[in-house]
Amino acid sequence: MRHFLRHPSDMPVELVVRKHTFITRQRLNNISLGGVACNSKCGFRRGTAIELHIPLLGEQARYAGVVAWCRKQPDDYLVGIAFIDEDTLFRARMVEQVCQIEHYRRQRELELGEQLEIESIAVEWIAEHAAEFSNTSL
Repeated sequence: MRHFLRHPSDMPVELVVRKHTFITRQRLNNISLGGVACNSKCGFRRGTAIELHIPLLGEQARYAGVVAWCRKQPDDYLVGIAFIDEDTLFRARMVEQVCQIEHYRRQRELELGEQLEIESIAVEWIAEHAAEFSNTSL
């Protein structure tokens, strides 16, 4: 299995089944683009066409994908969503980077007990994590 970038759990997502609800196993095996893993209250069948929506980022933050895998956890499911075209992959990757930076900003604010400017925290996150982020198949 390829590595899927773990979406921060403090940035809620909505997973919505799309009308084209299933992609054949053969086609799913041929998907070579990466994806994202996120938590869901319900499980999904491998191959289900899905839309990932990140409400905190507005209505435009919607990305079509397909369920690559789904694992039951004690309290929910971890769902791997593969993006099946390069444009969606690129847009989702940029949004995931924004989510990772926002998650990092929240952590640092808790540690330091003060509000931080997003620009300075973005520079800090990029210096510490950008290489790791770019080596992960999203």
